[in-house]
Amino acid sequence: MKEININSSLVVFENLQELSLEDQNLVAIAEQELPNAYAPYSNFHVAAALRLVDGTVVIGTNQENASYPLCVCGERNAIFNAGSNHPNVKPKTLVIIAKNQLKETLQPVTPCGACRQVICEYEMRHDCDMRILLKGGDGDAIYEVKNGKALLPFFFDASFL
Repeated sequence: MKEININSSLVVFENLQELSLEDQNLVAIAEQELPNAYAPYSNFHVAAALRLVDGTVVIGTNQENASYPLCVCGERNAIFNAGSNHPNVKPKTLVIIAKNQLKETLQPVTPCGACRQVICEYEMRHDCDMRILLKGGDGDAIYEVKNGKALLPFFFDASFL
């Protein structure tokens, strides 16, 4: 028997001003998209803005359905938008902002497991890392992770098929 340790780390920015101007702009774009989330059941709005290496920014918001399994998260919408409209352009930075409309969302919220898997697959598709910035809608702190594998170290990939 042997034990394998998997370590993950993140960088914590105390406020928006600690980010580069390019990252501040991407956060602002995601924040502007929050009202476009369709979340009448959970009141949990998520918006994502994905900057591609050519500077293009694509957005996505969560879209709920009364049949919860049919809902789509904001970050998956942004990634699928990029994959459909810019299939050959590598991702650079993904900003994800979540805000609960019924209570304060001070801490950054991490993506769900399905979104983590999609992020990892998208990185593999483009053979690159996608930096991820996470922010709570009411808080100042921003978490940075270097890629999807930092969020989901044991992701499923095509090598298993």
